[in-house]
Amino acid sequence: MNTSLLLIVGAIALSAVFSISAAAFLSFTVLARMVHRMVAFSVGILLGAALLHMLPEAFEQHGEPHTLFGLLLGGVIGFFVLERFSVLRHDHHHEGDEHDHHHGHDADQAGRGGWPILIGDSIHKAADGIVIAAAFMSDWKLGAIAAGSIIAHEIPQQIGDFMVLLNAGFSRVRAYAFTLLTGLAGVAGGVIGWALFGSVTSLIPYALVVASSSFIYIALSDLMPQLQREGRRDESFVQLALIGLGVAIIYAVFSVLHGH
Repeated sequence: MNTSLLLIVGAIALSAVFSISAAAFLSFTVLARMVHRMVAFSVGILLGAALLHMLPEAFEQHGEPHTLFGLLLGGVIGFFVLERFSVLRHDHHHEGDEHDHHHGHDADQAGRGGWPILIGDSIHKAADGIVIAAAFMSDWKLGAIAAGSIIAHEIPQQIGDFMVLLNAGFSRVRAYAFTLLTGLAGVAGGVIGWALFGSVTSLIPYALVVASSSFIYIALSDLMPQLQREGRRDESFVQLALIGLGVAIIYAVFSVLHGH
């Protein structure tokens, strides 16, 4: 196998395993008792990642603005259509609520809620894989820096994803296993970038927009309505603070990485 391809695949695989494992450790230990409250934190992480990083990066890579916004609109509507046709569902229920379902029904239904997140995460990882491939094909040192940067920004985002998956009814093992599987998309993106660097790189902005549409859709259509069902005013202030914290973390991480 070509040496550069080995470097690309190895760097992508290591960065995915490290960032996902670190995020899982934090989510399943430090944050394990705060899953429901961390939904608000997830909203901040997902919206921050989509609106402060992925979309700006898509425009910075000189994607055509009207096409990018059209694709964003199409992505949001597309996820709505997929949900309506039950291809993707993210209704969040919990055992013990007042719904008259057989035992295990709610967990089964809620377990589908993480699929939009996993799809968006896969697209994002594929785009990251292409970026790492492009960097390594330029210079291995640049490739190593790119892989390290992706690890740094993936950890806080993956924490938000784990919170969504746990809240959706995934067990810790399933959440970790399926999130690891999304790393294969990164490897696939790296291989594609290595083989077809010129043509595929021009598609990165559009892949990032599709990923952003998934994160925006799940945050606005699923997570925020859950927060609105909380009637206590004091809890609303906590939710707002946690949303702000999620956005602030994303902003701080990307500001450091981009030297702002």
